[in-house]
Amino acid sequence: MTPSTSAASIQKTSIGSESDILDLCVIGGGVNGTGIARDAAGRGLSVALCEKDDLAQGTSSRSGKLVHGGLRYLEYYEFRLVREALIEREVLLESAPHIIWPMRFVLPHSPQDRPAWLIRLGLFLYDHLGGRKRLPGTRTLDLRTAPEGTVIQEHYRKAFEYSDCWVDDARLVVLNALDAQERGARIYPRTTCTSARREGDLWRIELQSGTTGQTQVRYARALVNAAGPWVQEVIGKVTGFNSTRNIRLVKGSHLVVPKFWDGPQAYLVQNTDKRVIFINPYEDNLCLIGTTDVPYEGTADEVAVDQDEVDYLLKAVNRYFRQQLSETDIVHRFSGVRPLYDDAAENPSAVTRDYVFDLDESGTAPMLSVFGGKITTFRKLAEHAMQKLQPYFPDLGPDWTAGASLPGGDIANADFEEFRKSVTLTHPWLPAPLADHLSRLYGTRMHALLGRASTLADLGKHFGGQFYEAEARYLMNNEWATRAEDILERRTKHGLHLTQIQRQSFEEWCAGKIAKAG
Repeated sequence: MTPSTSAASIQKTSIGSESDILDLCVIGGGVNGTGIARDAAGRGLSVALCEKDDLAQGTSSRSGKLVHGGLRYLEYYEFRLVREALIEREVLLESAPHIIWPMRFVLPHSPQDRPAWLIRLGLFLYDHLGGRKRLPGTRTLDLRTAPEGTVIQEHYRKAFEYSDCWVDDARLVVLNALDAQERGARIYPRTTCTSARREGDLWRIELQSGTTGQTQVRYARALVNAAGPWVQEVIGKVTGFNSTRNIRLVKGSHLVVPKFWDGPQAYLVQNTDKRVIFINPYEDNLCLIGTTDVPYEGTADEVAVDQDEVDYLLKAVNRYFRQQLSETDIVHRFSGVRPLYDDAAENPSAVTRDYVFDLDESGTAPMLSVFGGKITTFRKLAEHAMQKLQPYFPDLGPDWTAGASLPGGDIANADFEEFRKSVTLTHPWLPAPLADHLSRLYGTRMHALLGRASTLADLGKHFGGQFYEAEARYLMNNEWATRAEDILERRTKHGLHLTQIQRQSFEEWCAGKIAKAG
């Protein structure tokens, strides 16, 4: 049943006081929306962000989990995008070294696909286009002697190894939301924008809570539509507005299987259709395989992995590796919809990953809609968005995010390994796997999570693996987690490591806490 939105259930915010008027209302709680909210709040604007589901529940938690320049985009002459992404790669690595870290990728050469000289040229550009500082450059491997080649089929003799970065995508979103909130923004997960219209030089925006069903009216001087796959749906709720821009929905699916090689390296393989597939270490003992590029016509809320995609990914992996995978090896699978700007490219893989803004200035209250984008460039996208809106806010503060840490990322010299060693000294009672987990997810904020705990017993109920009650309480109290899946699937990946019985036990515990709080 849809909650009533009658006049009696609408809590109207008075516009009689300047303090009641927001400078900016952001629709969309993915990486672009939270990045914009953070940037705007840090410049001194009053900001509210609404997201119809949980933070990062859509595209931003279903990525390949990479901060990368996009090596294959060079083939489509996306040099500006690749350069920007490569520069951002190192900016983000400095800002959040606990959730972003370097990774080496081994690309076995297949003579049947791209020639070696073309790959060398691409990697040379990749090494130099973005002013690489911290990450090591490309090298050539002899797979017959290199340890990285022991898992590769023997007829592949040469490989190239290069650098990119791993990211915990969902936590990246939450950390941006946290930073935005700590700078004054108000964050409203599970709150839908049901309508928006201009009234004079303000936006009148109705926000409906998915938890209580209540609707409140907010007024803002500017509106940002960063709803990702739902950007055009939001446009449809804006009275008297149409956009000439379109998005193209492309589905990307991933498989999770047990890790089948030794070492920290990832692999990148070329498929017969010229696409590349990543096989990356994931959660210590697992690996992540993806992605596909499939045109998608359905609703983004119902996206799922198709059998054809499973067969496609397994075939690509089995073409290169000695160990042959089958569907029985899959322990988890997920699919996401990428809202790419529609540039009329016929091949889904060739559709630009760049972002485009649509700034509607038909009234005195502007509306900025975001089309496209990728995780790696979210910070720059947010910066550019604020530059677009600057004429409406003459007192807007300067660009600031390039040198600012995300919550927990204020680690000296961005040296995570040194930080991890310090955790061992300050909390010697923590088992190494648990210390690694807490360090990686929370960085310096793990101390707030642990509080005065000095034994494992102080962490409360043990749900399994590295998951204790203290962490669940911290996430519910500090990071907007209200359901078991918010914790198990997005703010952490504990769900991959719990048995069905353990998961059920936590879900019951979580439901009890929510019922008590309600």
